[in-house]
Amino acid sequence: INLLFGLCICLPFILIAVIIIYSRYRYKVLSRRNLKNKHIIITGGSSGIGKSLGHEAAKRGANVTLIARNEQRLVAAKTEVNASCVCSTQRIHTLSLDITNDFEEIEKAFIDLEQEMGPPYMIMNCAGNAVCGKLEDTSTEDIKKMFQLNCLGSIYATKAVVEKMKSQGFGHIVFVASEAAFVGIFGLSVYSASKFALRGFAEALNMEVRNHGVQVTVAYPPDTDTPGFAEEEKSKPQETRLISQTSGLWKPDEVAKRILNDSLAGYFTSTNGMDGFLLSTLCAGMSPSTNVAYLLLQVFLMGPFRIVSAMYQLYFQWLIKKCLIAKNKLKKSE
Repeated sequence: INLLFGLCICLPFILIAVIIIYSRYRYKVLSRRNLKNKHIIITGGSSGIGKSLGHEAAKRGANVTLIARNEQRLVAAKTEVNASCVCSTQRIHTLSLDITNDFEEIEKAFIDLEQEMGPPYMIMNCAGNAVCGKLEDTSTEDIKKMFQLNCLGSIYATKAVVEKMKSQGFGHIVFVASEAAFVGIFGLSVYSASKFALRGFAEALNMEVRNHGVQVTVAYPPDTDTPGFAEEEKSKPQETRLISQTSGLWKPDEVAKRILNDSLAGYFTSTNGMDGFLLSTLCAGMSPSTNVAYLLLQVFLMGPFRIVSAMYQLYFQWLIKKCLIAKNKLKKSE
């Protein structure tokens, strides 16, 4: 009886361990898939995470199309990504295109691109920008630009390929959001809104395409050492800087490798580091669950993580108040 009782207690833990081990094995197998002759399209591909994704895809044998507005940067990026190719037959193509333009123009460019490079296997929506600052200090022009590029640009580019992917019965659609799509941060009110919108779009789109063999992944990278991040720093309030420092600064190559691996493994959610894991667990809600082991971890950790998140919020509010007191003191001294 004691032995039977002990087995009953241990069985759930053994089952969980088996599921986790199998999930890790499956992840390793799927994430290392060869991309030879597969056409991967990357918006925002001339710099930052987008360019690093180009390198990762090229290392795995893919034919890569880099899309961006600046033609000179595209030429330089093409030269760099070419160096990562593993086969002489690989092709690295560039397309100078503003994905915030009228959809008809974007659609035509993608039709021409398919004739040139073949049908799309994966589209990685990396184009985006952030203008930091309190809402009252953010111009309406900057608000429009952030929503047009961060949200509408990804929607337009995806719309240009989704019908083809559904008809061919396979494809991957990847959206590069931000940890700011999990939690609103001081000084990033508009940016967070645009990324939250992208997350909602991706969840709904996943329902539309999943039964057609098309997978959707949303990546939530932390602060990453890119030209875009350097530009953000110019207008970033002190409060935003202090809060952001809690997650550290990541290298674009590290982030890109994780995004591509998670996408190939069929994950809906892709994060980096402990903070990313904590946020994705807390914000899972009704998001698609594509990994049984991760689902079990969410069930067990969501409660404890909620306590941790409350402590984070108290710390953030303390930082904000500290900055406000310092500013008020400075005003009085003047």
